[in-house]
Parts: sequence; structure tokens; C-alpha cells
Amino acid sequence: MESESEVDDRFAPAIDGHVHLMPDRLMRAIRDALTAEAGWSFVHPTDKEAMEAALSAAGVERYLALPYAHRPDMAADLNEWVLGRAAESEMAVPFATVHGDDDVADVVEAAFAAGARGLKFQCPVQECGPTDPRLDPAFELAAKYDRPILFHAGTAPHFEDSPHVGVEQFETFLDSYPDVRAACAHMGAFETDAFLALARDHENAFLDTSFVTSTAASEYVGSTVGIEDDAFETLSESIFYGSDYPNIPYPYAAERAGLLDRELSTATLRDLFGRTAERFLGER
Repeated sequence: MESESEVDDRFAPAIDGHVHLMPDRLMRAIRDALTAEAGWSFVHPTDKEAMEAALSAAGVERYLALPYAHRPDMAADLNEWVLGRAAESEMAVPFATVHGDDDVADVVEAAFAAGARGLKFQCPVQECGPTDPRLDPAFELAAKYDRPILFHAGTAPHFEDSPHVGVEQFETFLDSYPDVRAACAHMGAFETDAFLALARDHENAFLDTSFVTSTAASEYVGSTVGIEDDAFETLSESIFYGSDYPNIPYPYAAERAGLLDRELSTATLRDLFGRTAERFLGER
């Protein structure tokens, strides 16, 4: 595996479509929860400057800066914080979030007006998902402003019993909002095959690769056997690279190595590492 500082021209210039940029207190709480639930430990920095230095050293040109609100009445301030940090950055593409018990329309309208490029929902943690009627105003505004949505809509790593995730809910969203580009994080694990089928059948469906294609993934979330190279080749316009940085319990190099070690065409790699994220953002 390459070192963290080596740049592979098959990867760079890359867009990382799944990076968390949040205040230190919130990041510490997220990490503490993951340590308690899964026993993970973390070494990657959480301040913007150090994060961006590490990402840039790997060959990342831009990243989607993703927040999420685990309780009501925090999303507006969190969105403002992310947008403020992104304004100081040449790399960060700011997303926003909202909780189902917030004044959803006002929070999302304000975030989009201030420059948020999309929405992020960590469905099981936020306890609101792709079919939650409380979020309909957010979904309608995403259609109005042509902003994409990234959902954690799969059951991994330990959300099998959550009522807010699953391929059926994601499919319902795709059918209900055909003009909204929607991505499922982590390639929909643990229902990856079903999410791949949705990507084949829906032009507005996307998947990000975060965590599950890492060379270290099997140690933490089980085997990724079953994601064949052909899936990436045939769906390269629907799948984009993501990492979950900095909240990953292994070296960042493992994320890109998990794709670079496959026998994928140059065109597919360019899609995965940049062009499909641009399509998701509405830039292509």
C-alpha cells in the first residue's frame, strides 16, 4: 500500500465525496460514541487546516464537507459553522443538514441561500430518513434549488434494527423525487447488491464508496467480497469515491488503495475519483 504522502496520478486530482467537517466538541462526541459502540480508535486530525493538509498530500483537490445534526435546534448553527469554514477554504464544498424536529423549511432555505451545495442525513443517528414526512420540505427545496442529498440509508455498521434505513426507503425517495440526485453512503452496506440494482434503474441514484471499499474494511465491518470490478465499470457514472475521513480507524491510504488495487479502466477511475462527484454536484 502507498504511504499517506505519495500521490498516485490514477487518483489525483480527486474529489473525496464523504468527509466530515464539524466543530471539535461534536467530533469528539461522535468519536467517543464509535469507540464505545465499535471499539474503534482514531488518529486523524479534526481541525480543518490539518485535515486539508493531509487530504491535499494524498492528491485530493476538493471534498464534500458533511455535517449532521443528532438532535433538534442545532442544525442552523452547525450549517453556519460549516459554511464559515468552507468560505476560508479552497477545498471544502459545504453541505448542510437539518433535524426532523426543526423548522425544516427555514433551516434548509437559509443554508441553501448561504451557499450550501447539498444536504447530508445520517439517518439512523438523526432518526429521520428518506421517507420521513417531516423532511418533505427539505426534499422539495433540494428539487427547487437543484441540490443533491447524501443519505446514510444503509444498515452498516450496526444499524440493522433502525426503522430509518433500508433499500426500500431509498427506492421510495428516488421514485418520489426523480429530479433530486440522491446518494447512499457506504454503497448501501449491508444491502449493497440491492443498492447497486437501484443505481442501474434510477438516473438520480448514486453511491459513495466510503469505508466499504477500503483495504481495511473487512476488519471493521465484515467482508466486502461480492462487489465485483464489473459493478464499478458498468456503474462508474453512479459511484463516487468517499472516505468518511477523518473518522476512520485506519490509514487514509487504505481508502483509495481499495479501488486502485482493482483491475479498473482509466476511464472508470477518473469517474470514481472525480467526474461522478461532479455529476452528483450538478457540475456536469
